[in-house]
Amino acid sequence: MRVIDSRRLTGPSLLLQQPGAIIDLALEGLDPDAVATAWRAALGRLMQWLGWTSPRIVTRSYTGGMSLAFEAPIDMLYAATELNEAAIAAAALALGQLPLVIEDMPEDETFEMAAERLAKVIKLERKPWLPALAVAAAERNVTLLSDDTMVSIGLGRGSRAWPIDKAQAATRQVPWGSMYDIRTALVTGTNGKTTSVRLLGAIAQAAGQVAGVSSTDAISVDGEIIEKGDFSGPNGARTVLRDRRVQVAMLEVARGGILRRGLAVPRAQAALVTNVAADHLGEYGVLDLATMASVKLVVARAVVQGGRVVLNADDPLLLERGPRLASQVTWFTLDPAHAVLSEHLARGREACFVEGEALVFARGSERHTIARIDEVPLLMGGAARHNIANALGVIGVAMALNLPEEAIRRGLMEFDNSIANNPGRANVWPLGGGTVIVDYAHNPHGLSALAEMTKAMPAQRRAIVIGQAGDRDDEAIREFARVAWSTSPARVFIKEMESFLRGREPGVVPELLRSELLALGAEPGSLSLHPTELDATRAALQWMREGDLVLLTTHAQRDEVVALIERLKAEDWAAGQWLGGA
Repeated sequence: MRVIDSRRLTGPSLLLQQPGAIIDLALEGLDPDAVATAWRAALGRLMQWLGWTSPRIVTRSYTGGMSLAFEAPIDMLYAATELNEAAIAAAALALGQLPLVIEDMPEDETFEMAAERLAKVIKLERKPWLPALAVAAAERNVTLLSDDTMVSIGLGRGSRAWPIDKAQAATRQVPWGSMYDIRTALVTGTNGKTTSVRLLGAIAQAAGQVAGVSSTDAISVDGEIIEKGDFSGPNGARTVLRDRRVQVAMLEVARGGILRRGLAVPRAQAALVTNVAADHLGEYGVLDLATMASVKLVVARAVVQGGRVVLNADDPLLLERGPRLASQVTWFTLDPAHAVLSEHLARGREACFVEGEALVFARGSERHTIARIDEVPLLMGGAARHNIANALGVIGVAMALNLPEEAIRRGLMEFDNSIANNPGRANVWPLGGGTVIVDYAHNPHGLSALAEMTKAMPAQRRAIVIGQAGDRDDEAIREFARVAWSTSPARVFIKEMESFLRGREPGVVPELLRSELLALGAEPGSLSLHPTELDATRAALQWMREGDLVLLTTHAQRDEVVALIERLKAEDWAAGQWLGGA
């Protein structure tokens, strides 16, 4: 038995509704029931000795491993993590295993030694005033957020925040009357999350609201970038929700954040799940799509009474799970004859769908045409079907947030594929007599949507730049190559992604991509390997001739790639000319 990871859960997660601690194990042949029994016994004994009130305990086993979790007070999460580690160490010994190697845990620690150590840890960490403050906030229907540095009450414009070391004194006289929650939407899914939160932000701005948006790219407030980087986890959400300018929040919620820490905010008016596809399988015990769907649908638990969970009816797993959710579902679909629509609408429920050339929101027998497809630049005249789905999901969320229909329409019409509005998502440049597309596509599902879009675009020849992160398994990497091949490329430029090696040796992932492309029928001379994303991009653009289409999947060096394209465009560069520059 081996510990893979041990961590705090600061909000609702796959296994727990409340904060707590979780430990992930590789069982290495041990019986999961025996491990769970021994762990529960050790945990119960330690808790009894420490006077810890018996919490909700949850175990989950999967092929080769299991996760063990329990709920804990928000002021004792580090202690709970150490308690969990001590319990599994004791369980391993009880099962006749060698002592587990756990970071910072003393070797050969007896039960009594562990209990005394944990008592000291609890005493140092405890802040009894913090759970009491959380109860007082809940009684007033206001959200409390806490982390290692800050405590805040209320959300956005209705919030107040204090440094953790000053919060106890500051909150003795809480100005409850000035604190309130703002409307909040949580957006998750395998693909389409970032485009969706950005589009929601544009709609909120069109409604005259100050929108706070967190995503894998940045945090923005009222359209202004506050900080660049991946903020799709709890830290990004809390940053938005503590900004007192923000009137409505659109938060991208990544799978990794849910599994590592849980949701940052336990209450939201709307949650959107765009789709569920194979990506990051194998991490944190998520080995199949069914479990991945459960992870994504954690956001549904945050939806308050009267709110909406907006789900993709064209996704089989979401279609299956939607009717079981406690919250009311708004379906969206590209198929106006979808079997779920008639019964759903007959019950007076809500749905978004394509009808002819229109994006329609329906409630019961009501029909509201929000916009025509040709009026929405993001949809590229209907070629970008993945963005039609994204737009429908966004309409459902915007209606759940009570944003005006006219603002929804205006936001859709003003938001385009430009690098300014939606950087890294199907950005199209006419360049040098050809067409260049920059996109973040990083998994087979996302690249497949992009391939479908580009097939509808004319081209003399086609080329693609691809690479993959090393934390995907070999089959996922090969599938990415197969989808890339479906774009019918005359050339494939394969990039090394040094900052995304994630345990792989340099050259391994590019060679996997190359070997799969050769097996699919690619000529050896049509494939080339490049040490960086920018090098691959330069090679692809140097190859391009008038009438060609070049698809650039960009990740680590997107800013440099875009800068190169913008420079060439400004210089009125023609395909076939020397690129110049470094």
